[in-house]
Amino acid sequence: MNDPAKVTLRPATGSDAAAIARLMRAALGSFDWMPVIHTPDEDLAFIRDIVLPRQLVTVAEAGTGIAGFIAVSGDWVEQLYLDPAWTGQGIGSRLLIDATAAMPVVKLHCFQSNTGARRFYERHGFRVEAFGDGSANEEGLPDILYVLRR
Repeated sequence: MNDPAKVTLRPATGSDAAAIARLMRAALGSFDWMPVIHTPDEDLAFIRDIVLPRQLVTVAEAGTGIAGFIAVSGDWVEQLYLDPAWTGQGIGSRLLIDATAAMPVVKLHCFQSNTGARRFYERHGFRVEAFGDGSANEEGLPDILYVLRR
């Protein structure tokens, strides 16, 4: 059984790239509306070559595995994914609160179809700033710009 009390947050390292890429793929794969547009190798290259070197990444570590991660760049939350087995246990909240605590303004995009994430962000005080038609993301899915102003 998953025990959220035993999950610790720590900065990601390069050696986490493969685990983070697998977790991201598992999270995205849990949505029946999400198109699969990248291979596992492309996911790994994205995490290893773009996310880890260019963004501030924190992982939620559960024992010997990673239960989730968040990546922040400037005032943007670029990535926030949880292992599907760990959703609903407060790990996403811990990651979000920890990574954005010092940020006066926090922005992020969320797919309109991701109703669970929408509820999550709205519970954390994010407000809709704009709706997109999907032309600005590679998935081609309608999205939402959320902003939290403190």
